[in-house]
Amino acid sequence: MSRKNLLSSLTERKLTTVNLMSSQTLPLPPSQERLRNRGAFGAITRSIDELAERAQQANEIEARLLEGASIIELDPDAIDASFIADRMDDDEIAFNELLEAIREHGQASPILVRPHPGINGRYMIVFGHRRHRVAKTLERKVRAVVREMEDREHVIAQGQENSARTDLSFIEKAVFASSLEKQGYDREVIMQALSVDKTVVSKMLSVLNDIPADVVNAIGAARNSGRDRWYKLAIKFREAGALKSGAKLIRSDEFTSLDSDSRLELLTSHLDKPAVKPRPKAAISKSWAPQDNSVSVTFKPRPKGISLEITKTDAKPFADWISGNLDGLYEAYRKSKQEK
Repeated sequence: MSRKNLLSSLTERKLTTVNLMSSQTLPLPPSQERLRNRGAFGAITRSIDELAERAQQANEIEARLLEGASIIELDPDAIDASFIADRMDDDEIAFNELLEAIREHGQASPILVRPHPGINGRYMIVFGHRRHRVAKTLERKVRAVVREMEDREHVIAQGQENSARTDLSFIEKAVFASSLEKQGYDREVIMQALSVDKTVVSKMLSVLNDIPADVVNAIGAARNSGRDRWYKLAIKFREAGALKSGAKLIRSDEFTSLDSDSRLELLTSHLDKPAVKPRPKAAISKSWAPQDNSVSVTFKPRPKGISLEITKTDAKPFADWISGNLDGLYEAYRKSKQEK
């Protein structure tokens, strides 16, 4: 298959916000069709159908890319990761399941690599990072197809194969889209790579424009959380004080002890709470009294000044004396300031 035909085969599918049902899906009997759309059974049936459909789509993409090519065995140590990441973290449970399957039955599907664009004699993965990692872990050769590809073809093939799978979360796709944009790829390439329309790409990028990268990385892939949850968090980060409050939470033991989806939920709930303004410190009153306690003077701070409260036996005559000597007292005060 020529390079031109390869690229056109990747982009011939209509870009949609959701994947269309396969035209080859066999219809169910009417009684089961009615049942599948009701209650928990209907939800489970639809989920199973969606998982199967997306797995089929990923396999079809791989088949188009690998069509007519020879499969060879390569040393996994001679293969480098793609120049653009598509996963934030690896699902160890899924990896271990794949490892055991390949250990028992062998590697059924080859990975796709290209000659490394910068290092002679080495290769770069287009898709199949987990299968490559399994081969290294098992110390086996990895079955691969080698195909000459430009960077643009590479990212489209990598994006379509990975985004068709069920375990690539919304935020991972958004990070992939953002990485492509930062490397200079236009929206058309991003749309083709993720098989989504312009509106979806814009929403993905807007989420990452609002949520700081360190917060996204701290939360992780959140594989069970869709766009709505991330968009809600993005809106909260537009508010004053959210950056400081969020940065403090993601460093806490409460946050780091949770799984990825729970971290997203906790941070969103935390930023939902209205900010509590610290109460101003209460001003401290001061008192004075002579040794014989014949008078007591209390100085009480007020919002815009201070008040004097004079009590006990000599309170009235002392207050009269103060009011009659205010000029002298104030001059003495001003003179004391000049002498300092």
